[in-house]
Amino acid sequence: MTDSSSNSQGDGARARIDVNSPIRVLVAKLGLDGHDRGAKVVARILRDAGMEVVYTGLYKSPNDVVSAAVQEDVDVIGVSLLSGSHLPLFQELGRCLREKKAEHIFVVAGGVIPEHDYAALSDSGVDAIVPQEARSDLIVTTIRNLIAERGRI
Repeated sequence: MTDSSSNSQGDGARARIDVNSPIRVLVAKLGLDGHDRGAKVVARILRDAGMEVVYTGLYKSPNDVVSAAVQEDVDVIGVSLLSGSHLPLFQELGRCLREKKAEHIFVVAGGVIPEHDYAALSDSGVDAIVPQEARSDLIVTTIRNLIAERGRI
């Protein structure tokens, strides 16, 4: 089934989407965080759950990640951070999404993120936060629920 309604978001947003196509997720590591094992494990979990996954590798800037997300036409950006620099990096990621008119892409944060920072991350445009100790089913369900509840563009 294809939704052929016109899209008012313009640049970077899809005008038509096949609702039966796999969810597309870009998994990224922002900034100087060099620990990528968790991100690679998450990428594999999502792939095994039937999602299409793009992994950007280490040391990416928010602009690099948003550019790749737009180019790859993903539904979700998943960012794993262990460095403690989540607040400024997600603020910049949100700014880049707005600048590229790509706010339709969901953002999921994971890694070491203190609960007292959740509200600030939400204000920066983070749609969901998955705690570091989350089981694989919670990661998959979080992404599927975002798509089911708010739809795809």
